[in-house]
Amino acid sequence: MDIFFADPNEVPLPPGEVRINRLEANPLVDERRVYVYLELTPFQKRPNGEISLINAVGDELANISFIETMDRKMEFILHLRGGELKNPYTLSVWIYYEEDEPASAEHEDLLEQRHKIIVDQEKTMLEIA
Repeated sequence: MDIFFADPNEVPLPPGEVRINRLEANPLVDERRVYVYLELTPFQKRPNGEISLINAVGDELANISFIETMDRKMEFILHLRGGELKNPYTLSVWIYYEEDEPASAEHEDLLEQRHKIIVDQEKTMLEIA
């Protein structure tokens, strides 16, 4: 028996064409957490991502990373830490891939030096009462 979970009308894209389809950010009633919804285009290779929430004076109040996600529709709860609660807030998202690993063991020291290839990024503003 074959089971297919993907929509056959959605063609998985190569890494360089993966994009953010939808980004939503809403503060929760306690004003110390933010709900984030992120939707990506279908992908052939699992992408990585980073999400950061910055207040009006430039303090980072929350961040989260994901590595090689299997899901293209994701939900997160960011817990605000430290920093001054000062509107407006900027939620930034970066979708990236890392360079391929070196082909031989003699280049293992370069693994830590691989850099991110950002394929898409998006920002949205929000206010917390």
